[in-house]
Amino acid sequence: MRSFDFSFLEHGMLPAELLNLTTEIYALKTANAQRLNKYETVFSELEALARVQSVKGSNAIEGIITSDERIAQIVNQSSAPLNHDEAEIAGYRDALGLIHDNHQNLDFNRRDILDLHQVMLSYAGSAFGGTFKTDDNVIMEIDATGRRRVRFQPTPASETADAMEQLELAYLDARDNPRVNQLLLIPCVILDFLCIHPFRDGNGRMSRLLSLLLLYKNGFDAGKYISFEEQINNTKNQYYEALKQSSEGWHSKENTYIPFIKNFLSTLYLCYKELDYRFAVVGDRKFTKTARVEAVVENSLAPISKAEICRILPDISPSTVEAVLGRMVKDQRITRLGMGPSTRYIRNK
Repeated sequence: MRSFDFSFLEHGMLPAELLNLTTEIYALKTANAQRLNKYETVFSELEALARVQSVKGSNAIEGIITSDERIAQIVNQSSAPLNHDEAEIAGYRDALGLIHDNHQNLDFNRRDILDLHQVMLSYAGSAFGGTFKTDDNVIMEIDATGRRRVRFQPTPASETADAMEQLELAYLDARDNPRVNQLLLIPCVILDFLCIHPFRDGNGRMSRLLSLLLLYKNGFDAGKYISFEEQINNTKNQYYEALKQSSEGWHSKENTYIPFIKNFLSTLYLCYKELDYRFAVVGDRKFTKTARVEAVVENSLAPISKAEICRILPDISPSTVEAVLGRMVKDQRITRLGMGPSTRYIRNK
């Protein structure tokens, strides 16, 4: 059975780009923490939106989908799941809710991991929720001709419980080591979890839940307000390629964690940058919805559409965006270009 040792993180022998990335994330984390109390309502609205996007994104990566309308209804608990996919979605909603609301009382240990897995599969009626796999599993890939092959052989079922225990102990040892950067440690632990592949079903979704748990416990909470899972889904080809590169030679401890660390930190960085941008566009003006919409248009060098503004400011309703744009056109601060779906707006010089 493979052993786990994260002592290599003590020595700082890592690519400069990774160290620079962690420095930038820490700076953005500090800026975000300073805004949190000042703009509590905005963060609350962003969190509600991010939960919907996280549930959608994490399940979509696994091919579990339903309409955006149904996703919102299930996440907001205004409707019960109507089929198996929606049951999977409801389970992820509840597991994510536990992490959002109770991460201080959860940890990377056997009991909490199994409990989260049980919650995640509770609506789907799975007999395997909350238990490690009892049969060996494999990770398959299908080539362009439709031929299947085994891409990775995870830890055998007979060794899974011991492997998870050793991973937990190795994590606790590294977590308590002041010379280990926690931001570099977390993706290493998640990669090992994925290579063990401890469950019959739900390993990918569990890896994303555990990523958020460990990030939140270390104060990196951008994923609460900008969906970490959606960012992965948007660039899942790069994610899977990084996972593939870092898992090669894993059983013999000849693998490198670097590609997966880089992908993980880049995803987190994008979350922080997106969150930072939503505040930075306003500058020194009062942080109202009107001011934020105005700032997005005025700071855009190219013509921008209502849909693009709504993507940048998802906590502001399309009707509010439309009203602000109408006033800005009337006041001759911006010009409307085109008609219908192709309409764009540009500031007047």
